[in-house]
Amino acid sequence: MNRPTQVACALLLDAVVGDPRWLPHPAVGTGRLALRLERLTRSRIRGDKRAGCVTAMAVVGSAALATVLIERAARRLHPWVGELASVAIIWTALAPRGLAVHALDVLAALERDDLDAARNLVGRMVGREVASLDEAGVVRAAVESVAENTVDGVTAPLFYAFAGGPAAVAVYKAVSTLDSTFGYRNQRYERFGWASARADDLANLVPSRLTVLASVLAAALLGLRPVDALRVCLRDGRKHSSPNSGLAEATAAGALGVQLGGPLMRDGRLAEYPTLGDPVYPLDRDHIRQAVRLMGVTTAVWTAMMAGLGLGRRGGRGLQRLRGVGDLDGAGGQ
Repeated sequence: MNRPTQVACALLLDAVVGDPRWLPHPAVGTGRLALRLERLTRSRIRGDKRAGCVTAMAVVGSAALATVLIERAARRLHPWVGELASVAIIWTALAPRGLAVHALDVLAALERDDLDAARNLVGRMVGREVASLDEAGVVRAAVESVAENTVDGVTAPLFYAFAGGPAAVAVYKAVSTLDSTFGYRNQRYERFGWASARADDLANLVPSRLTVLASVLAAALLGLRPVDALRVCLRDGRKHSSPNSGLAEATAAGALGVQLGGPLMRDGRLAEYPTLGDPVYPLDRDHIRQAVRLMGVTTAVWTAMMAGLGLGRRGGRGLQRLRGVGDLDGAGGQ
């Protein structure tokens, strides 16, 4: 089974099964390992930045080694057991169905006029405080979450699945989990989380930029605003503190004709963030549905793009075609 077939099977598995709550997720184990190693490295290594670098390398190395050992052990049982293990590893890194379900649950609560339930549900998707959000604030949070997580929950894992197989996917998800665990600009993690945040920025550098192209094509297929999607991305994508997240959010804002970003409550304080997009339309419930559709079609376009580039084929010739991809980069932050 070649990589494109493995990816197709993993996507089908996600579409049918999703992310069952009863099944232990590798990201949970990775996060626990990271926290345990944090305590060890902080106590044994002088300097937060150095300790953070060692922790990040140990977590990423452990994820890669565990994946290789699992694949080899499965293949020794039977080649098809090995193939199933490879598909399962890729599947655990994908989240298109989970993103859609969470967002549509928020929409369903709004359509029942149950704002409190909608706040609670969107609170599971974002890190901001949601208790005081009005309906437009709930919609904004849901749309932003779907847009941002289209990269780290869908297109980036697919990119690494095509380019390097299950081991590359496991390394990417370990890096992503490290960033979620340590990549904060606060007193505790400003220096310790430096390596984790930088590694995540680097891992998403190419996927986030190619995702812009896939999203613009998806917007055209859906009859949205593809020209505005690209224009707003180029204009506003660099405003975000992350060199990658702002691109996805700005593209979605342009495609939907809405304005995302702006102030939000975090840790009991009002935090100011740049606005992305133009308020052509006021944010309303239907924009959640549109964002989910945009994510779904982007996933399909992205998969076709990766197959068209030849990623996953023998010889790795497709990787050479990625050279010269136009840079939509901007200044980044942790």
